Amino acid sequence: MVEVKKKKGETFDALLRRFQRRMQQGGIALEARKNRFHDKQPNRNKSRESALRRVTKRDQYEYLMKTGQLKEEAPRHTPRS
Repeated sequence: MVEVKKKKGETFDALLRRFQRRMQQGGIALEARKNRFHDKQPNRNKSRESALRRVTKRDQYEYLMKTGQLKEEAPRHTPRS
């Protein structure tokens, strides 16, 4: 972590400039940009649970469709031509 303390008689602009220079030299901003949208992988149990949840929901949906308990809905997404 970059730590910059204000020197006696130093203006805020000079302090900010010094801080930004230290940030650039340390490569912290570049590293933060690299990891900005990185999502951690879910652990094995969570991914298994979500897969099981999807399978059971799909089975329930198919059962309701076959038995006629579910109303036919218009497709949500139309295929592109």
